[in-house]
Amino acid sequence: MKQGYIYILTNKNNTTLYVGVTSHLPERIMQHRTKKYPKSFTARYGLQKLVYWESFASITEAIAREKQLKGGSRQKKTDLINGLNPEWNDLYDSLDRD
Repeated sequence: MKQGYIYILTNKNNTTLYVGVTSHLPERIMQHRTKKYPKSFTARYGLQKLVYWESFASITEAIAREKQLKGGSRQKKTDLINGLNPEWNDLYDSLDRD
């Protein structure tokens, strides 16, 4: 079974949040950064900074977590980010690229 990830992206001013799910985190973040899909929400709002992510044993678990986060408040998302990454640094460079 494929491993899964959820992630939260924001813009340079940390004003807009996006929650996504993928089976290959580094590749997916690079797609956001290069605006592979120019009409997407993340491309339109310049969401390229990875500020939070979680890994799961299966993509099914990751999708369930994504739905939970998307259904939650902005405050719950910012609390998650602040707990792991209080400076809201871009975590992309710390990802394992394998």
